[in-house]
Amino acid sequence: MSIAHDDDVLGGEPRIDGTRIGVRHVAARVIDNGQSPAHVADQLDVSLADVYESLSYYYAHIDEMQEFEAENEAAFERVQDSSLKPKETVR
Repeated sequence: MSIAHDDDVLGGEPRIDGTRIGVRHVAARVIDNGQSPAHVADQLDVSLADVYESLSYYYAHIDEMQEFEAENEAAFERVQDSSLKPKETVR
C-alpha cells in the first residue's frame, strides 16, 4: 500500500490508499493514545506495514500534518459556534 491524496476523500488529507483511514488518525492512535502499531493495524484491519508507512509519512511531513490539524480545529470551532445550544434549565 501507499499513501494517497484525493480531494474527494477526507478533504484531501493523506490516507492509506484504498481506505478512508487518514495518516493523522493512525498517528493519533499511536502517538497520542499510546497504542502499539500492531494493535492499530489489527483494529483498523490494515497491515502493520501500512501503519508504519503512515507514521513515516506523518513525521516526514509534520508541517503539513499540523496545518491539517489547525484547519480541522478551526472548522470545528466554526461549527460549534453556529450550532444550536440547549436552553437553560428553568428551576
